[in-house]
Amino acid sequence: MAIVRFTASLDNTIVNAYQENMTTRGTGANCGQADILEAYSIYGRQMASSSATSGSQELSRILIQFPVTDISAQRSSGSIPASGSASFYLKLHNAVTTKTVPREYTLQVFPVSQEWQEGSGLDLENYTDLTKGNIGSNCSKSLYF
Repeated sequence: MAIVRFTASLDNTIVNAYQENMTTRGTGANCGQADILEAYSIYGRQMASSSATSGSQELSRILIQFPVTDISAQRSSGSIPASGSASFYLKLHNAVTTKTVPREYTLQVFPVSQEWQEGSGLDLENYTDLTKGNIGSNCSKSLYF
C-alpha cells in the first residue's frame, strides 16, 4: 500500500507564558497565522515581584487539525486500511533559531475533543495578538494546562 500524506488544515500556538511585565500571563493570545508552531516549557522564571525564582511553569501548546473527513472518506473507499491496520505519523521539523533548544525532549500528543478556531495572531514574543470577537483559540478558553 502506498504512503498517503495529509497536511494540517489549521494550526495554532497558544500559551500561558508571562507577558513582558512578568505578572500577566498571555493566555488570551493566539498565533494561528505565525509561520511556525512553538512547543516549549519554561520552569523557574524569576518573577518581577520577588527576587526568588518561582517554580511555576510557562507552557505552550500547539493545536493541529487534520482533514478528518478526507481521511474517513479514504478509509471508507479502501484507500487507507481499516482501523488498527494503518499507522499514522506526525512529521515536524525544527525551525532555525538563535535561542537555546534542548537536545532531547518528549512531545506528548493528545486529541482535542472540541472544535476550535485558528487564531489570527502572529506575535510569539509579547503575546499582543489577543483573541478578539471570539475568533481563534487561546489557553483561557480552549485547553487547560
